[in-house]
Amino acid sequence: MTLEATTSLPEAVAFLAEAPVMTKRRAIETSSKSDTKQLRVAIVHYWLVSMRGGEKVVEELCRMFPQADIFTLVCNPDRISDFLKTRNIRTSFLQKIPGAKRHYTKMLPLMPFALEQFDLQEYDLVLSSESGPAKGVITRADALHICYCHSPMRYIWDQFHVYRLGLPWLGRALMSITAPMLRAWDVTTASRVDVFVANSSYVANRIQRFYDRDSAVIHPPVATDDFAVGRGKGEFYLYAGQLTAYKRPDIAVRACTESGRKLIVIGEGEQAAYLKSIAGPTVQFLGHQPFPVLRDHLSRCRALLFPGTEDFGILPVEAMASGRPVLAFDAGGARETVSSSHVGLRFAVQSKESLLDAMVSFEEIEDDFDPHAIRDHALKFSSMVFRDRLTALIDEQLSRRTDASARSFQGRSH
Repeated sequence: MTLEATTSLPEAVAFLAEAPVMTKRRAIETSSKSDTKQLRVAIVHYWLVSMRGGEKVVEELCRMFPQADIFTLVCNPDRISDFLKTRNIRTSFLQKIPGAKRHYTKMLPLMPFALEQFDLQEYDLVLSSESGPAKGVITRADALHICYCHSPMRYIWDQFHVYRLGLPWLGRALMSITAPMLRAWDVTTASRVDVFVANSSYVANRIQRFYDRDSAVIHPPVATDDFAVGRGKGEFYLYAGQLTAYKRPDIAVRACTESGRKLIVIGEGEQAAYLKSIAGPTVQFLGHQPFPVLRDHLSRCRALLFPGTEDFGILPVEAMASGRPVLAFDAGGARETVSSSHVGLRFAVQSKESLLDAMVSFEEIEDDFDPHAIRDHALKFSSMVFRDRLTALIDEQLSRRTDASARSFQGRSH
């Protein structure tokens, strides 16, 4: 892995006095699938400090464009996949700040400035992966910039008050001061994107609301081939994922504690101690587990409990790829993944009582679920489907630009 900071902190400060970046123009003269291998491609991701859904998308983009360079604000090589370690990763000056790998979120006010220091003038195609700030990079005027948006930044938009209340008083004060400026920058930089791609219709609606931009919907890639239908009927319910407040693991813990149902919890987070304090003897906490353990539990559970609101939610698809049904809160991406009573049930209210009602309804028809039909449904969200749909979109956009350039040339020649 090549890991380098593209700009030093003194250079970045000095840049404030410099004139705006002057772009170089170079026409994109190709539009076919085979020719895209000749493009200079940059993949911009907010930060590489773990392997979650956004990072899995980056991996898939790297497979689609093996020649691509990765630009990210901060990278922790110890927490990314071996595959990403083989890529050429370029970091910002934030990487050189002590403690950046752990406290990167506290540097949010500096991130717009750090992003704009990335020199992308040599790249024909820029693919930004947005959830934290990423789309705000400055590209060449004739480059194609496609933003794959996992979510507009939650901490400055609809989840602002939730995140703010979780900070100490100094953090709350700084967030109150900087958030209006960050929102203005976030909206302004939406105009730097040629095409938005949303990971769900739920996110597409948020893009429209906050940026006033349309977007294509392409669900993120799920490695469905990594999962298989298990044998027999499961004996426990499963909650897996981060133990954070907005994912509402407390609903699953309370429901199974009250009803005496067996629940296994896989994951870690700031709510772990609290959840253990409210859990009864039928709830077992395994903490963080490696992928083989998670995969095994997904294949053996009665159903996955998914009580939070996610922009998409890869875990329910992984459970369905294992042939297991999902009981999900009726909001967010779950409406698009748990889209049929043949693959699971959705409950209407984000509460313990509503989940308990769903569990009772599920158990009445539990034997009617066909694990192989559930897995077939999950294959609609496979990595292959993602690659095909995104490749088609990129080819279409490149073709449009080529046609527009040809028309412009013809107009000048007459």
